[in-house]
Amino acid sequence: MSTDRPDRPDESPSENDQPEMADLYAQLEDLEKMVDSQAAREHVRETMRMAVGVGTPGVFGQIIRGYDRADIAESVLGALLFGIPMFVEGGTNEVGEFVATNPLYFVGTHVLALGVVISIIYVADIQDVRVHRPIFGLVPRRLVGVMTVSFLIAVVMMTGWGRVSWTDPWVAVCTVSVAFVPMAIGAALGDILPGS
Repeated sequence: MSTDRPDRPDESPSENDQPEMADLYAQLEDLEKMVDSQAAREHVRETMRMAVGVGTPGVFGQIIRGYDRADIAESVLGALLFGIPMFVEGGTNEVGEFVATNPLYFVGTHVLALGVVISIIYVADIQDVRVHRPIFGLVPRRLVGVMTVSFLIAVVMMTGWGRVSWTDPWVAVCTVSVAFVPMAIGAALGDILPGS
């Protein structure tokens, strides 16, 4: 194999650029032109065929670490996607009034939301989600972020669109909680599906 470098300048990607399969293939083509023996050329061609067959990871099966602004934006998008139907549907108010009649229903609503979100993020194995720097060494940041984002958006949107009246705070909180459940599901899915 020749040790000469190609005539053109080094085209390896910088640290900030993510190399793509096309970059690898182009470098293998350059290597094929540089090798001296037929056996070495055939080995490079075989490597090129293997490179073409290698797939890039899809939406599922990624390892997810940390929790940053991109994750928050994904949670907001997922929460809105699942929440907008709840804002415009009158049944949300009816269910909120029903939940307000019994504090156990209110607690059950929040336990349901928490349980489903934990299941989506950590149990269902949709993605390999790693807990990174938990709050107080115990509470996952991603869980807190998803729950907080979805609840705050529920409060803001239900209030801004006139779906709750804060003259009766208990009924308003219960109604927001009803909208919060599907929004938390949407926020969890929105956060983990694109990967991170």
